[in-house]
Amino acid sequence: MRSKLLTLVLLQTWQLCVGTQVNIWEGTACRHKVKMTPYIVEGQNNMAVIVCPGGSYFWHDSHAEGPEVAQWLNRNGISAFVLNYRTAYIPAYATHFRLLFRGNRYPDPQDDLRQTIRYVRQHAADYGIDSTKVGAMGFSAGGHLVMSAAELYDVADRPAFVGAVYPVVTMSAPYVHKRSRRGLLGDSRTSNKQLRDLLSLERHVPRDCPPVFLVNCKDDPVVDYRNSLLLDSALQANNVDHKYLFYQTGGHGFGASETKGSAECRQWKEEFLKWVREVLSDKR
Repeated sequence: MRSKLLTLVLLQTWQLCVGTQVNIWEGTACRHKVKMTPYIVEGQNNMAVIVCPGGSYFWHDSHAEGPEVAQWLNRNGISAFVLNYRTAYIPAYATHFRLLFRGNRYPDPQDDLRQTIRYVRQHAADYGIDSTKVGAMGFSAGGHLVMSAAELYDVADRPAFVGAVYPVVTMSAPYVHKRSRRGLLGDSRTSNKQLRDLLSLERHVPRDCPPVFLVNCKDDPVVDYRNSLLLDSALQANNVDHKYLFYQTGGHGFGASETKGSAECRQWKEEFLKWVREVLSDKR
């Protein structure tokens, strides 16, 4: 009985933390409806993380890489915003209609994340957020998205820090994740060398890149583990403040789950919490 009561109290408390979904484009010239869900920790001057689930830029792997991440961050005193950025969606995966019609493609997801960063910073006081401590965390294709923000946005729009978990990095052979490339570029542009080069993030790390937390596993069966090695090398070459955790086991898609992956790879969460607090304390 006590455990049931405790569970009920925790659920009720948790529900109070979840804010109303926001259309990040409401009130702008953009007609798209892109939803962001706030998960807010009470207090003032909190740090915040915008969470971008993976899904090959075709869909969202939404639980372990979305709400579960936000809940874990909340339990550790960090507010979160889960972003359902635009993807190509399943019909585009099942067919090739984007050979004839535009559909969703680059730069739509990147535009959505940029707008979300702006929105959270503009409403920081309402959420009890420190506008200088708004970072972004992404998984798989979402990792590519948040690193795009760190590298390709104007300095004013970049996140304060980035967490890239088993990220897609390159759009070029031999280590490209072809499904993500097709999802992001669109069927009519997968052979566009200019876009492939632009979105191969190992080629565009700026020296003033925000701090990066990078983690992946050697046994990843989805995204070739050498994507992260490429990014780590580029970050090192440009003297970017970063931490790279390379685990032997864990695979792909474990997110913030307490059961997926391996005991080894699940250590990333505690490592991230220590790292981000050190990074933000250095900015004081």
